[in-house]
Amino acid sequence: MQRQASLWVALALASVAADAGATAPQRTPERTGADPLGSPMWAAHARTLFGDDPVRFDPRVQVDFPMIAENQRAFPVAIDARAIAGVTRMVLLVDLNPIPIAIDYRPLHAAAYVATRIKLDQRTPVRGAVQLASGQWLVSGGWVDAAGGGCSAPPVSRVRGDWADHLGEIRGEAWPMADGRSRVRLNFRHPMDTGFVANIATYHLEALRVKGADGRTLGEMEIWAAVAEDPAITLMVDGGAGEALRVEARDTNGRDYRAALSVARQSPVPASMPGGR
Repeated sequence: MQRQASLWVALALASVAADAGATAPQRTPERTGADPLGSPMWAAHARTLFGDDPVRFDPRVQVDFPMIAENQRAFPVAIDARAIAGVTRMVLLVDLNPIPIAIDYRPLHAAAYVATRIKLDQRTPVRGAVQLASGQWLVSGGWVDAAGGGCSAPPVSRVRGDWADHLGEIRGEAWPMADGRSRVRLNFRHPMDTGFVANIATYHLEALRVKGADGRTLGEMEIWAAVAEDPAITLMVDGGAGEALRVEARDTNGRDYRAALSVARQSPVPASMPGGR
């Protein structure tokens, strides 16, 4: 929680500095060429997120999303870096959102793949950044056209008034893949409040961990309020048909979420099949 708050504050301050047109010379991470997306926030975010780590743009980091946001409250994005060896961390970054980070994922015993739905506050670059064991970051992404307002609109469950009736519900499914891993799809009921709606404080899932039957952590992530209401998250973790998985999560009010699921016993899907969102 403290780490999340610190990173969010740092990114917010970076945004303010960029908007104010700060002219003091500042060091940026080593990277190959200028930002191919021409984002006004790239330099500020890169300094905050990557520090002195080397950064370069690499199309092998596949960031999959629609080019136009039909629903700015729930926009599907997948980061697929399975073609890159040694990925230790994956970050989903939305440059011009007031909450730029959506997910910070560590695939400990899992494929370098994560998919979810996010909020969009305006037309913006959406990026995937992956870190290698060497410390180097590889980045890719593209611009998305969006009407905006996704971060400042009240969640649907708040409008209906039934959010508390379903808070804490988890649905999960897992299917074996031909590469010996399993595709895991998790759905949580949660309002994912950003704090930008009048009289509604920030309240969101902040951490998720998927464990194997032996208690080993397969993948873990930090989650921010930029993720859409009722989060849907897809991962590809180690373990095949019949594997027993455990899901553990926590929100910013300290509420714990627990679930157990088994990988389906069926014919494995091809390893190249998209994970879905």
